[in-house]
Amino acid sequence: MSYKAGIIAAITELKDRTGSSTIAIKKHMQENMPADKKWLNGMFLKALKEGVASGAFIKVKASYKLSPAAKTAAKKKAAPKPKKKAAPKKKAAPKKKTAPKKKAAPKKKAATKKTVGDQ
Repeated sequence: MSYKAGIIAAITELKDRTGSSTIAIKKHMQENMPADKKWLNGMFLKALKEGVASGAFIKVKASYKLSPAAKTAAKKKAAPKPKKKAAPKKKAAPKKKTAPKKKAAPKKKAATKKTVGDQ
Protein backbone atom coordinates (compact mmCIF):
# COMPACT_ATOMS: atom_id res chain seq x y z
CA MET A 1 0.00 0.00 0.00
CA SER A 2 1.39 3.37 -0.96
CA TYR A 3 1.56 6.26 1.46
CA LYS A 4 -1.05 8.20 -0.51
CA ALA A 5 -3.49 5.27 -0.38
CA GLY A 6 -2.79 4.91 3.35
CA ILE A 7 -3.48 8.60 3.93
CA ILE A 8 -6.77 8.37 2.03
CA ALA A 9 -7.78 5.30 4.03
CA ALA A 10 -6.84 6.99 7.31
CA ILE A 11 -8.81 10.17 6.55
CA THR A 12 -11.92 8.21 5.52
CA GLU A 13 -11.80 5.94 8.59
CA LEU A 14 -11.13 8.73 11.08
CA LYS A 15 -14.17 10.70 9.82
CA ASP A 16 -13.21 14.05 11.38
CA ARG A 17 -15.52 16.81 10.23
CA THR A 18 -12.81 19.46 10.37
CA GLY A 19 -10.11 17.23 8.89
CA SER A 20 -7.56 14.83 10.36
CA SER A 21 -4.29 16.03 11.84
CA THR A 22 -0.96 14.74 10.56
CA ILE A 23 -0.34 13.04 13.91
CA ALA A 24 -3.68 11.21 13.81
CA ILE A 25 -3.10 10.13 10.19
CA LYS A 26 0.42 8.96 11.04
CA LYS A 27 -0.73 6.92 14.06
CA HIS A 28 -3.53 5.30 12.06
CA MET A 29 -1.17 4.38 9.22
CA GLN A 30 1.46 2.95 11.57
CA GLU A 31 -1.14 0.76 13.29
CA ASN A 32 -2.36 -0.64 9.97
CA MET A 33 1.08 -0.96 8.38
CA PRO A 34 2.42 -4.44 7.57
CA ALA A 35 5.14 -5.64 9.93
CA ASP A 36 7.70 -6.10 7.16
CA LYS A 37 7.42 -2.50 5.92
CA LYS A 38 9.53 0.20 7.57
CA TRP A 39 8.04 3.63 8.37
CA LEU A 40 9.60 6.45 6.39
CA ASN A 41 8.52 9.83 7.71
CA GLY A 42 9.99 11.70 4.73
CA MET A 43 7.92 9.65 2.30
CA PHE A 44 4.81 10.29 4.41
CA LEU A 45 5.34 14.07 4.39
CA LYS A 46 6.14 14.02 0.67
CA ALA A 47 2.92 12.11 -0.05
CA LEU A 48 0.94 14.69 1.93
CA LYS A 49 2.49 17.62 0.04
CA GLU A 50 2.03 15.96 -3.35
CA GLY A 51 -1.59 15.12 -2.47
CA VAL A 52 -2.29 18.76 -1.66
CA ALA A 53 -0.54 19.89 -4.86
CA SER A 54 -2.48 17.39 -7.02
CA GLY A 55 -5.79 18.30 -5.40
CA ALA A 56 -6.45 14.97 -3.70
CA PHE A 57 -6.27 16.56 -0.22
CA ILE A 58 -7.32 19.93 1.12
CA LYS A 59 -5.17 21.47 3.83
CA VAL A 60 -7.17 23.23 6.55
CA LYS A 61 -4.84 24.85 9.10
CA ALA A 62 -2.90 21.84 10.46
CA SER A 63 -5.38 19.20 9.24
CA TYR A 64 -6.12 17.46 5.97
CA LYS A 65 -9.44 16.60 4.32
CA LEU A 66 -10.26 14.67 1.19
CA SER A 67 -11.22 16.81 -1.76
CA PRO A 68 -14.71 16.25 -3.20
CA ALA A 69 -13.19 14.51 -6.24
CA ALA A 70 -11.20 12.15 -4.01
CA LYS A 71 -14.30 11.39 -1.92
CA THR A 72 -16.27 10.28 -4.97
CA ALA A 73 -13.32 8.18 -6.19
CA ALA A 74 -13.04 6.51 -2.77
CA LYS A 75 -16.78 5.75 -2.74
CA LYS A 76 -16.62 4.23 -6.23
CA LYS A 77 -13.77 1.94 -5.18
CA ALA A 78 -15.66 0.83 -2.07
CA ALA A 79 -18.97 0.26 -3.90
CA PRO A 80 -18.23 -2.77 -6.16
CA LYS A 81 -17.89 -5.28 -3.31
CA PRO A 82 -19.58 -8.62 -4.03
CA LYS A 83 -22.82 -8.95 -2.15
CA LYS A 84 -23.25 -11.91 0.14
CA LYS A 85 -26.12 -14.25 -0.56
CA ALA A 86 -28.92 -14.00 1.92
CA ALA A 87 -28.97 -16.94 4.29
CA PRO A 88 -32.06 -19.10 3.93
CA LYS A 89 -34.59 -18.28 6.59
CA LYS A 90 -35.09 -20.93 9.21
CA LYS A 91 -38.59 -22.06 10.05
CA ALA A 92 -39.84 -20.87 13.37
CA ALA A 93 -39.55 -23.57 16.00
CA PRO A 94 -42.94 -24.87 17.13
CA LYS A 95 -43.90 -23.45 20.48
CA LYS A 96 -43.90 -25.92 23.31
CA LYS A 97 -47.08 -26.25 25.32
CA THR A 98 -46.53 -25.10 28.85
CA ALA A 99 -47.97 -27.25 31.60
CA PRO A 100 -50.59 -25.48 33.68
CA LYS A 101 -49.09 -24.19 36.88
CA LYS A 102 -50.10 -25.95 40.04
CA LYS A 103 -51.57 -23.87 42.78
CA ALA A 104 -49.19 -23.37 45.65
CA ALA A 105 -50.10 -25.40 48.70
CA PRO A 106 -51.20 -23.25 51.64
CA LYS A 107 -48.36 -22.64 54.04
CA LYS A 108 -48.46 -24.52 57.27
CA LYS A 109 -48.16 -22.58 60.44
CA ALA A 110 -44.76 -22.94 62.01
CA ALA A 111 -44.87 -25.15 65.05
CA THR A 112 -44.06 -23.21 68.15
CA LYS A 113 -41.64 -24.82 70.50
CA LYS A 114 -42.58 -24.80 74.08
CA THR A 115 -39.74 -24.03 76.37
CA VAL A 116 -39.64 -25.85 79.61
CA GLY A 117 -39.12 -23.43 82.43
CA ASP A 118 -37.87 -24.14 85.96
CA GLN A 119 -39.96 -26.75 87.64
